[in-house]
Amino acid sequence: MQYIDFGFFKGKRIFITGHTGFKGAWLCRILLLAGAEVTGYSLEPPTCPNLFSLAGLEKRMNSVIGDVRNLTAMKIAFDTVQPEIVLHLAAQPIVRESYRAPAYTYETNVMGTVNILECIRQSCCVKSFLNVTTDKVYQNNEWVWGYRENEPLDGYDPYSNSKSCSELVTHSYQSSFFSDREVAISTARAGNVIGGGDFANDRIIPDCVRAVAAGIPIIVRNPHSTRPYQHVLEPLFAYLMIAQRQYENPFLAGWYNVGPDEFDCMTTGELVDMFCKSWGYGAGWINNSEVNAPHEANFLKLDCAKLKTAFGWKPRWHAGEAVEKTVEWTKCWLSGGDISAEMDREIRAYVC
Repeated sequence: MQYIDFGFFKGKRIFITGHTGFKGAWLCRILLLAGAEVTGYSLEPPTCPNLFSLAGLEKRMNSVIGDVRNLTAMKIAFDTVQPEIVLHLAAQPIVRESYRAPAYTYETNVMGTVNILECIRQSCCVKSFLNVTTDKVYQNNEWVWGYRENEPLDGYDPYSNSKSCSELVTHSYQSSFFSDREVAISTARAGNVIGGGDFANDRIIPDCVRAVAAGIPIIVRNPHSTRPYQHVLEPLFAYLMIAQRQYENPFLAGWYNVGPDEFDCMTTGELVDMFCKSWGYGAGWINNSEVNAPHEANFLKLDCAKLKTAFGWKPRWHAGEAVEKTVEWTKCWLSGGDISAEMDREIRAYVC
């Protein structure tokens, strides 16, 4: 894997918000393997079971349980660590939940971003900051081509719109407070991720896992929606690549799409077909398209040419491999296998 140098992260003080979530847990595991000094700030793990606990990460890092809406508590944890690199993943990340709790979604996703940037503004230790947002930040006209970083931001639903606001907050802070300071600031707009250890509600792969574990058909509510699916390790290594390279060269800081190649943009039905084929044992699904369901985009695709040009990056695992890895992890978990060892095996397979 030529895009990041594991040796760069050894001994680096890294502060991660949202470390108890699905992506956060995988990210912590990668950085611990690299020898980084990792501190996480987040709420308790959001699901039961959850990857953070299954992987035993709390015993291997400095885990601070706190709310990103609480600037005072976050700043105490931040100032104690004096991080060199900050990775902001904390969010209310579920579209349908954002319809049920819009105020909480905006408080977490917008003010959480303000608060972490306030911690950085009032410090002199940080050299590299990455705000992780989403491909859903764009004004989605459901075009057949991918959105580029200079397209208008205007997410439709409360989740997507709050992440658009998080982008604008980051841009404003960069222009207002960091343009003459040695702090490199970027955002990363990632597509839909899949992988072992995601137990969230209202996501298709966790729905698949729950169904096959129970021996029942998978219920698919939007089988014709097209999304850019990628294995969770794809964006995580891209985040680390951006964080490292802008630390070394601040001129690389910017706003980057992180998604799969075009042929890995597929319908939800096609993805579930892949999952069922990889799972075996007669797994199948049924179409249960909902009437009067909350609005979700039917078509979404990213243009990642900027990331590829700036860093020489390209996706490593395509959708079929991503599904296979997800199934391997899930079968390991259901059989009582060693989750930490399985995660490390996948990480090492990815970087080889």
